[in-house]
Amino acid sequence: MKKFSTVLTILIVCLLAVSIYKYKNPPAQESITFFPIDPKVNFIKTETILSPLNKPTNFILWTIHSTLDQKAYLRQDAGLLFANGRLTGQLSDWKQNTAALIQDDQIATEKSTLLQAITFHHAELHEKGDQIFSSQAMSADQLYVVHSNPFKTFRVPSNKNEEQWKQQLDAETERMLQLSWNNGIRYFSIPLKNYEVLPFSQFHERAKTTLPGFSKPETARIVGNLWEGLYKNYILGIKKADGTIITPLGSTIPLILLAKDKTHLLVLTETGKGEPILLRQIIEEAD
Repeated sequence: MKKFSTVLTILIVCLLAVSIYKYKNPPAQESITFFPIDPKVNFIKTETILSPLNKPTNFILWTIHSTLDQKAYLRQDAGLLFANGRLTGQLSDWKQNTAALIQDDQIATEKSTLLQAITFHHAELHEKGDQIFSSQAMSADQLYVVHSNPFKTFRVPSNKNEEQWKQQLDAETERMLQLSWNNGIRYFSIPLKNYEVLPFSQFHERAKTTLPGFSKPETARIVGNLWEGLYKNYILGIKKADGTIITPLGSTIPLILLAKDKTHLLVLTETGKGEPILLRQIIEEAD
């Protein structure tokens, strides 16, 4: 009986130890959560690449690769691919206790297309004293795909024919997006004079330094919180006003509206069925 009691005591202690460990080290989940940026940790490589495959010729290889300068508790990369202004593909991966992630997909194109890919690279860092920090970066690429004879692709036009294709695809995409965004602005009665307007396709470049009216730490927090919100409310599915969740595929490139009073931002998009969607996010003060 004494031996049984001893074994039972050891078992209880082990169970308590496991419970305490799980409490302090909860299992990672597939999500993006912003934490204060750790300036000592950096990405040494981040890339989003769109490149043609030799066979079949109408396929494009979409590759996302990132490497942190150390292993992280959690590494995540989330990428969005737009074709002529509408979401056509998503890539998302996460792993624990690693520094690098790489993923790719083959995209079939049926017509001449402007492809635009944007990726958020994120690391969650657990440090001593139960402190949690982040490291983050963005990368992007775009490619013009022309279904002519012969089939060709280019990033920057190198001749008159390619320049004409660029102008045509840019104009078609811009016309569709402007119509969609204007419909959404009217539908939600958004006072544009109160906002700085940034198409999401330009957000990567604009956020490299600082966003209009914001410091570098404030910009980092806005970028991290924006992608956290996009992941939960866009990438994993768009939640409509009636509570139903629909796929984001086919939706337009989001329009980011930064309030000039620095209190919030809006994310405006349109579903594949033409329904305007508006997300609102409070802008928190940087630490």
